Amino acid sequence: MKVRKRSAVLGTLVLAASLALSTASAEEKTAPRQADVALTKVAQAKNPTAGTAGPDGTVWIAERPGTVRVLDEKGLGDPVVDITDDTTVDGERGLLGIAFAPDFGHLYLSFTDLQGNSRLDEFAVENGQVQQDSRRTVLTQKQPYANHNGGDIAFGPDGMLYVAFGDGGSANDPQDNGQNLDTFLGKILRIDPSKGDPYAVPEDNPFVGKPDARPEIWAYGLRNPWRFSFDSANGDLLIGDVGQNRREEIDWAPAASKGGENYGWARMEGTLPVAGEEPANHVPPVFEYDRGPSRCSVTGGYVYRGRAVPQLQGSYLFSDYCEGDVRALRMKDGKVTGETNLGVNGGEIVSFAEDGDRELYALALGGDVYRIGPAR
Repeated sequence: MKVRKRSAVLGTLVLAASLALSTASAEEKTAPRQADVALTKVAQAKNPTAGTAGPDGTVWIAERPGTVRVLDEKGLGDPVVDITDDTTVDGERGLLGIAFAPDFGHLYLSFTDLQGNSRLDEFAVENGQVQQDSRRTVLTQKQPYANHNGGDIAFGPDGMLYVAFGDGGSANDPQDNGQNLDTFLGKILRIDPSKGDPYAVPEDNPFVGKPDARPEIWAYGLRNPWRFSFDSANGDLLIGDVGQNRREEIDWAPAASKGGENYGWARMEGTLPVAGEEPANHVPPVFEYDRGPSRCSVTGGYVYRGRAVPQLQGSYLFSDYCEGDVRALRMKDGKVTGETNLGVNGGEIVSFAEDGDRELYALALGGDVYRIGPAR
């Protein structure tokens, strides 16, 4: 992701940019009432980039250099996985994604290796313990540049593993990967790592059997889908796709989608034209906002389904890496009906995490791990 230089850390990571004012619309006039929320610091990590619900009520935190640590009621423990010898943190690289299989029997890590290429590895987990000698590589993808790695991974409600890749980097997608169905770059994939060698392609993927298209592809036309998530209540997919120069966007697909959505990059940046004609099958963002003066890179979050803050129930929480404010979208039938700033700031928020109780955490690049809860 490409970020305007603000600090040494920001310039080094550039993670959540190219990963203020939102786009004015009549819908914003119906913004939901601001909830009384607070960010409570619960841990200090080392450049946390992603988190996921783990066994026994834990939250597993991925740290960019290549370590995984477990957050429980006692705090953040020592690393349970360490792949620092296999990971590079040049540019926007590092350990970027983490996910558990639905039965917690396997842990998946998405990272960039020493050659700068994206890699997805699997570890068996027994009784909550990672079996280090079980490690295997599920998928690799050559990266032409050091930015726009994507890297997020998550299991959907269908039990399949979804894998996000950016367009390969540089600027303005020079290889036109976003619209090219013969590459993983600029896509979200859908695979079954529990079958096949090293994985199986679900037969109902939208491009199975289509010539000149990779069957693993679920959605395309993405620039850098840094963070995506599934609504735990209804299975809808929401994607925070980092923009180039003008627009940050959030894309949405209903749980009933059969895949194949084209989100437009690099013909479109949000609803703005970039190069060439708008694709006939372009799916515009459900929400977008202009960059500047303080916003530069969307950090996608989750639809809140916890109990701690009832006013947020059903709202999609997200942030911007440069601004750091936590914001909420109210949606109905795939349309945004309101947007509000919740009045809390976590600094350089690069990710959110959802625990087993559907409560949310915000992860800041500098190391702060916050729980989102009611104001006291």
